[in-house]
Amino acid sequence: MTIILDGKKVAAILKEELKREITTVKEIGYEPKLAVMLVGEDPASVAYAKFLGKVSSNAGVLFELYQMVKSSSEEEIKQKINKLNCDPAVHGILMMMPLPPHVNKQRIMEEISPLKDVDGLHPFNRGHLISGGKCLHPATPLSCLEILKRSGISLAGKHMVVVGRGETVGKPLIFMALAENCTVTVCHSKTDDLSKFTKQADIVISAVGKPGLITADMIRPGAVVVDAGISDIDGNIIGDVDFEQVKEIATAITPVPGGVGSLTTVLMLKNVLKGIELQMESKIGVKPTC
Repeated sequence: MTIILDGKKVAAILKEELKREITTVKEIGYEPKLAVMLVGEDPASVAYAKFLGKVSSNAGVLFELYQMVKSSSEEEIKQKINKLNCDPAVHGILMMMPLPPHVNKQRIMEEISPLKDVDGLHPFNRGHLISGGKCLHPATPLSCLEILKRSGISLAGKHMVVVGRGETVGKPLIFMALAENCTVTVCHSKTDDLSKFTKQADIVISAVGKPGLITADMIRPGAVVVDAGISDIDGNIIGDVDFEQVKEIATAITPVPGGVGSLTTVLMLKNVLKGIELQMESKIGVKPTC
């Protein structure tokens, strides 16, 4: 019988953990605060920012949205980021995407203090992720691993095939899975005969954003399938995996929606608390100049 990996159930457990952790942090004198920056009025970004504010409030994390006009210059955005970097009351910073075309995303992400980078995208965090140091991990790949571990699925020694090499999910997931002692194979748009690799996997994680990419004939019977792909088709959120067909083959599978995406927000809030820990420990080298 196939197990449907319930992201909402796992998220509920994580939220209870988060509340206990917030209580502990407050007892030592910190009021966790997340600052979200939004440049422009992208409808999806505005909606997610409002959702994140509600979730933060419910969890006991202070939340503030800083919205700038679409015509804001790169320098103006950097100046605002630096103010947040230097504000000791702010423990996490999230830059909403997309940024306007005239703004360089990489330079903006590098401006955020790595100790407050709840997205885990700063080169400092990426470097420590690869080397095994303490850092903030990106929430979506972390969600992929957490939903497996919290559902009692062991990772050590398993052959994981990651489909997708994107900056936000695929690439960091490679090194995070290696840290869990998985054997990792990476596939992407230039891979010849994708099914040759996915059929070998104990665990398949797809993060491409292409509906129907992973079909039943590509999965070894008894494998575990995690769908981290997101596409909006006529207002419906669709994953990479042909869920109805693949669930007949897999031993466990995540749905979309209700799977990996259910964990990402609470794990991002956990990054705010981890950021406090890193900020307390840090003495030199990565603090912004204020």
